[in-house]
Amino acid sequence: LHEPMYYFLSILALTDVSLSMSTLPSMLSIFWFNSHEIPFDACITQMFFIHSFGLVESGVLVSMAFDRFVAIRNPLHYASVLTYSIIGKIGIAVLTRAVCVVFPVPFLIKRLPFCRSNILSHSYCLHQDIMRLACASTRINSLYGLIVVIFTLGMDALIILFSYMFILKTVLGIASKTERLKALNTCFSHICAVLLFYIPFIGVTMTHRFGKHLSPVVHMLMANVYLLLPPVLNPIVYSVKT
Repeated sequence: LHEPMYYFLSILALTDVSLSMSTLPSMLSIFWFNSHEIPFDACITQMFFIHSFGLVESGVLVSMAFDRFVAIRNPLHYASVLTYSIIGKIGIAVLTRAVCVVFPVPFLIKRLPFCRSNILSHSYCLHQDIMRLACASTRINSLYGLIVVIFTLGMDALIILFSYMFILKTVLGIASKTERLKALNTCFSHICAVLLFYIPFIGVTMTHRFGKHLSPVVHMLMANVYLLLPPVLNPIVYSVKT
């Protein structure tokens, strides 16, 4: 009953490594070599990979919620539902969705004129951070970003929530208290991974949207927590449980 989850864990680990590698060039140049500049095209490329792997991670967490849902609701059909082929197709679908959604973002940024000080808030490039430096209307960028967040990360969060509602309903129907705790215990690591991803994401989004008056240190701290905390803690959470 655990084998498909290990494949999803492998995909999650690969995504975390890729996300960390996306931020590594600019962060190392700043903190090790005291180089505080990045070419515009390199910044846009980094932005594309960061947002793409962020969406991939969200999709993987949804896939893992589905895995737990099937394992608890239909354990006898678990192996027949989550075959190697299905897991592979889920992985390809998650990656394709992320690339297709983020693909227009570099073009939306490149059309904007930049005539003010080009100083970013973070040690890497994010769409909302680059966008605020433009000296023209960024309404289209803001609208597209909002649509992406609602229909990808927002929908992913809802799917995970509904999955756990059905899981909880199933678990509460189990007569034995020991078996109920055992079933819930299999979901603990995934719940931690979801919280590690979504809480920093909500924090950095709220900081960008409503925290313009806050100290730059707060923006930098939230941004670093958002991208660096999940890759550091996910292996610990899953290793301890495994």
